[in-house]
Amino acid sequence: MKKIILSFIAALVLCLPADAQINFGLKAGLNISNVSFDESLVSSSNRCGFFLGPQMDITIPLAGLGADIAVLYDNRSVKRNGEDASMQYIDLPINLKYTIGFSSLASLYLATGPQFAWSIGDNDVFDTAQYTLRSSQFSWNIGGGFTVLSKIRLGYTYNIPCGNTATAKVTDLNFKNHNHQIHLTYLF
Repeated sequence: MKKIILSFIAALVLCLPADAQINFGLKAGLNISNVSFDESLVSSSNRCGFFLGPQMDITIPLAGLGADIAVLYDNRSVKRNGEDASMQYIDLPINLKYTIGFSSLASLYLATGPQFAWSIGDNDVFDTAQYTLRSSQFSWNIGGGFTVLSKIRLGYTYNIPCGNTATAKVTDLNFKNHNHQIHLTYLF
C-alpha cells in the first residue's frame, strides 16, 4: 500500500508542466470529531483535537489546477458516556484543488481527494466498551477556503470515513469517526 501511495505522489510530481509552482509550508488545524453509531445504545458528543505537519502545494498557474499533499500528526478525541479517548494518527491527505484567483492578493479554492491514516497510538479505545481501532483507515476529503498574499491559507475540510474507525470486541457496535477540520497553512 505504501509503495502505491509513493508511486502516485511521484507520478503526480513528474507529470507536472514546467511552469508549475511547488511551495512547501506548515499546516495546522483543529479537528471536531463526530462519532456515528446507533445512539439508542450509546450516546456520544463532538470532541476537539488537533493536527500539524508539513505540506507540499503544487499549482499550475494558468489552469487554476493543483494539489496539496501533507504528512500530518493527527490527534483526535472522542467521548462516550463521559469517557474520553484520544486517537493518534499519521495522516496522508492528497487533495486535488481548483483555485480561482482574484489577484495576487487573494484567491479561493475548492479541494477533494483521498486521505490515508495510520494509527500510531494505543489501539484499545474505551476500555469499558472494549473497542479496537483499525490500524489504518481510508477516507475522502471535501473542502475549500481562501489564500491571502500567496502565503496564508485558511480552509475547511470535511473528512468522510470509508469504513469503520473502530470495532467492538464483544458486541456488534462499530463506529465511524467523521471529522470537520479548520486549518491554517503558511506557505514558504
